[in-house]
Amino acid sequence: MSRWFTFPRPNTAAHVRLFCFPYSGGGSALFRTWVDGLPATVEVCAVELPGRGARLREAPFTRLVPLVHEIADAIIPLLDRRFAFFGHSLGALVCFELARQLRRDQQPLPAHLLVSGASAPQAICFRRCLHQLPDAELIETLREFNGTPREVFESRELMEIMLPIIRADFALGDTYTYSDEPALDCPLSVFGGIDDAHVPRAHLEAWRQQTSAEFSLWMLPGDHFFLHEERQRLLAIVSEDLERLSAWSRRGVGASPPENVITSSQGG
Repeated sequence: MSRWFTFPRPNTAAHVRLFCFPYSGGGSALFRTWVDGLPATVEVCAVELPGRGARLREAPFTRLVPLVHEIADAIIPLLDRRFAFFGHSLGALVCFELARQLRRDQQPLPAHLLVSGASAPQAICFRRCLHQLPDAELIETLREFNGTPREVFESRELMEIMLPIIRADFALGDTYTYSDEPALDCPLSVFGGIDDAHVPRAHLEAWRQQTSAEFSLWMLPGDHFFLHEERQRLLAIVSEDLERLSAWSRRGVGASPPENVITSSQGG
């Protein structure tokens, strides 16, 4: 099996394979328990980037294009069934560009794209160059994002391991340049945190421009890392999307996708 992917619970009978892409500093372990909240027909495949988990000794990527090319080559053997992409924050940008790279390579494309906690790529207009911050300022920025466990900040050894990974991951986003291409033709679901100070709702709604198929937007309680506190609610929506995907598949290849819609949920 490729070092790029881990399967928390292999499921050869699954109808859909869900590839999960972590946020900056995160690894495949973030999605270890997701299989418990998804239908039995879905197999979770978590992406493991260099520099973390079993790949801790490998140098992390600092540029998005070569990273996407590497994943695109490695993922091909796993595209043997219908599949979907989920990515949070940096992971959303990675899986979006991966989908476009697969299209350029004339490979199978995701049947559904799910992006979370991330501005639409064409809406990214202000760069803070986080990867160039001195260590003290970078640590304070991590505190503001509120996604790093307190014990990491309290451990000098953990911070020495974590900071180079975070710096490299931030460089992926800081140096990213969007190029205009035709919209993807797969359904696109977008998730945002109601109290996320880093990703405004307008930047979430801008993802609509990246699909010619169905679009939905869900606003969930929480800040930038709402996917932890609201995991059950998030996975319930993801499950519905994937179940609808399976139902659409059963209607046949020639079936028309549903009309574009935008759905907003704020915790009702």
